[in-house]
Amino acid sequence: MSSRILNSLKDTWRAGSRVERVAFVVGALLFASGLTHVGVLLVTGGSWTGPTSLRKAATFGLSFGLTLATVAWVSHLIPLTGRSRTVLVGAFTVTSVVETALVSMQAWRGVPSHFNFRTGLDTGVSMTLAAGGFAIIATIIGMTLAAFRAGRRQTPAMRLALRFGFATLLVALAAGAAMIATGSVAARGPNPSIAYETAGFLKPAHAVTMHAILVIPALAWLLTFTRWSENQQTNIVRLGIVGYATLSLVIILESVTHTSPLTAPPLAMAVSGLGLAILAVAGGLGVYGALRHPTPR
Repeated sequence: MSSRILNSLKDTWRAGSRVERVAFVVGALLFASGLTHVGVLLVTGGSWTGPTSLRKAATFGLSFGLTLATVAWVSHLIPLTGRSRTVLVGAFTVTSVVETALVSMQAWRGVPSHFNFRTGLDTGVSMTLAAGGFAIIATIIGMTLAAFRAGRRQTPAMRLALRFGFATLLVALAAGAAMIATGSVAARGPNPSIAYETAGFLKPAHAVTMHAILVIPALAWLLTFTRWSENQQTNIVRLGIVGYATLSLVIILESVTHTSPLTAPPLAMAVSGLGLAILAVAGGLGVYGALRHPTPR
């Protein structure tokens, strides 16, 4: 089964357009950059907290690397014209590089990357990062519209997974935009230092909703290696969506109420745990089906 999955991934690479292949390579490089910064932190014993920590360079590299590769993959699954795919994936790729590079540069300079208007250079970086965030939102909106136009090109399970993934990704980007707006206002107020405290309240919601575009379509893709019917595959994807949506809603409510997921009330932790368990069951069913009920060779 592993060889069949590997061959499927190779087919995706061979059938992909040039811009998709570039995005895969760049995503891998950004992810490697994130891992490198994690290594530097571990070796040097640097701080993992604060607006000037190398942790920001690590998280941006890891997150943008993974998200860019995911976007390149799912863009191949939705109905886009050649020009639209080039524009949307190309813009997302360039913006991912710019965002990660600027955050990393500021981290190595030992100054905050966001909400920093102390010098002309810092102001330019902060404004560029904010503009990049809105450019990313525009590209994802374009892909989301295409995902909801998808017809018979994909299985019902994959269509459902793509639509949920893109819709949830828009929620993540909206949370990011809200953090940028909140922090920018605070940074220009009488006490700019509170910007880094007030803007981060949506970080958990932003993080948990960011990667639904990978998790749920990956589940639908895994189910294509099983002999289960389209209805069975769709029901398993629905189960995964219920789990992911439950987890996301709890984390969003906790973020809005400024409650840490690690210190949330028992009921909230129980519900989020239930959502995670449901998602794990859906994933387990996918693995079981691929191993025990694979499609004929």
